[in-house]
Amino acid sequence: MKQAKATLHGNGDLWQTLVVVFLRGGADGLALMPAVGDDDYHRARPFTAVSKTAALKLDDRFGLNPLMNALEPAVKEGALSAVHCVGSGDTTRSHFEAQDLMEHGGHTGGGWLGRFLRFRERASGGALSAVALGQAVPESLRGAPAATAMQSLNDFSFSGGDKFVQSLEQLYGGQIGVFGARARDTFNALGRIRELHAKDYSPANGADYSVDRFARELRLASQLIKARVGVEVITIDLGGWDSHLSQGPLISPLMRRLANGLAAFRRDLGAAMRQTTVVVMSEFGRRVSENSALGTDHGRGGVMFVLGGDGAEGRVIADWPGLKRDALVGPGDLAVTTDFRDVLIPILRRHALDADMAKIFPGHEPRPLGQAAGDA
Repeated sequence: MKQAKATLHGNGDLWQTLVVVFLRGGADGLALMPAVGDDDYHRARPFTAVSKTAALKLDDRFGLNPLMNALEPAVKEGALSAVHCVGSGDTTRSHFEAQDLMEHGGHTGGGWLGRFLRFRERASGGALSAVALGQAVPESLRGAPAATAMQSLNDFSFSGGDKFVQSLEQLYGGQIGVFGARARDTFNALGRIRELHAKDYSPANGADYSVDRFARELRLASQLIKARVGVEVITIDLGGWDSHLSQGPLISPLMRRLANGLAAFRRDLGAAMRQTTVVVMSEFGRRVSENSALGTDHGRGGVMFVLGGDGAEGRVIADWPGLKRDALVGPGDLAVTTDFRDVLIPILRRHALDADMAKIFPGHEPRPLGQAAGDA
């Protein structure tokens, strides 16, 4: 994969941004990216399978769910990569334990994004280097030198107003050393946020965001990236994927929301997508066979998507074990043949050449994508 043209450092013009979208609830990889060319897929889901003619073709085996057709331009331009049969070593099928393991990046303390920002020759500690768009900072950012949760630009401010900020600048702006640098970085970020407040934001290139929360958060992410406030990592959650009952009506609007939001975000950023990578992931996939309630139960192998970035290759990566009964694991789950960390590692290397992968994912032996990891 290509290397990034610049490393990440603080506020300024040399920047890369990683946006991590977590689909909480265990998104069904076989719904998002159905194996329409595998006859066993259609036999396992007689009522809920996507037909081969309806899916947006990715290759001879896989297609994209037609509800995600907003991403068709990204597919055709080679800006969307997809990895199937991806997951972690967690076998509990518990949302909480699987999310915990994935956000920590293994059986270790702190979050993998936090370690990514910390364990570099130039550790990232800018006031807005890591932004969680939502009510709370996720576990993946635990241990980051700095991390901010916000739902709007108003959340990054001091309650005392501009005069209070000016007083703080007079007190601390001239300090030397790390403390002074951090203070000036914070005041600089506040100034840029004030500039964003001062004018209405108009998405570029005809991008049309919908009014749902996920779209609003992507719109805010685009604002922050284009304003060059020093944001290096952004996290966004899209929940509601736990589809035990009536899966179609439950996740159909979520798939539209996901695809429409990402398509608008990509259009809005335009050329800035070359310095921006979006990773979409979930804690696990779903059972291969539909259940009697036309839903799917907790499973193992799922899907990850990678959108944009200077190293985007538009590939479909799947060490596909097949869906015959003897190829499934546990009570009937798709096997995990690619560790999620092996998807993340080349992305992190592109974004920061000095990132220490041994510290970001301690104890993990990386495998090239496409090389079987074996189900844990």
